[in-house]
Amino acid sequence: MNAASTNPRILVIDDEAQIRRLLRVTLESGGFDMSEANSGRSGLSEAAALQPDGIILDLGLPDLAGIDVLRQLREWSQVPVLVLTVHDRAEDKTTVLDAGADDYLTKPFNGSELMARLRAIMRRARSVNEPPIICFGDIEFDQPARIVRRQGKDIHLTTREYALLRLLVLHRGKVVTHRQILRELWGPNSETDTNYLRVYMNHLRQKLENEPSNPKHLLTEAGIGYRLIE
Repeated sequence: MNAASTNPRILVIDDEAQIRRLLRVTLESGGFDMSEANSGRSGLSEAAALQPDGIILDLGLPDLAGIDVLRQLREWSQVPVLVLTVHDRAEDKTTVLDAGADDYLTKPFNGSELMARLRAIMRRARSVNEPPIICFGDIEFDQPARIVRRQGKDIHLTTREYALLRLLVLHRGKVVTHRQILRELWGPNSETDTNYLRVYMNHLRQKLENEPSNPKHLLTEAGIGYRLIE
């Protein structure tokens, strides 16, 4: 919740100024504060900076597809998201819900229905969202920027190394099994190929641990999987 107000803050990500004006009137009359962004990239930046209580997301944005904005957002936040779109096909609805949207509403929309849906998804939301930057040791894992830093310097990770680290960060403190990692990073047909994991985990430790052979953060649970300790 926004520190300067007792009202919940909603971030609207939509490139149509007319829609944003309409939403501002609707939201403010319903007791919400509103911030806005007119593109996908600026929306992601605002989401990280503001930590809003909810997001209304248009799918037809000029720079990033709304579905890609949603997928990137879900890498580091569980903020409630209501998708607004002109498309009403069943497959579109399924796609956005599978990507992490909490609800879906088509344009043109009824203001009362929008408010009811927004209140409903916010009631169901987690009380605490993931912070945008996770720190462990001298490592910063900047989720919105997709950057990993060590002692303030950017560390280059391959796509697969980043995906492995992100999975461990999201489940930090808990054991993530070999099977779960392999399934999520390589697919269901690779669940027994644990040699892949050893190679990528060794790479991560070389880049992130002070003593790779005696890691303090990227720990092995023998015969089970790996655990990230902050």
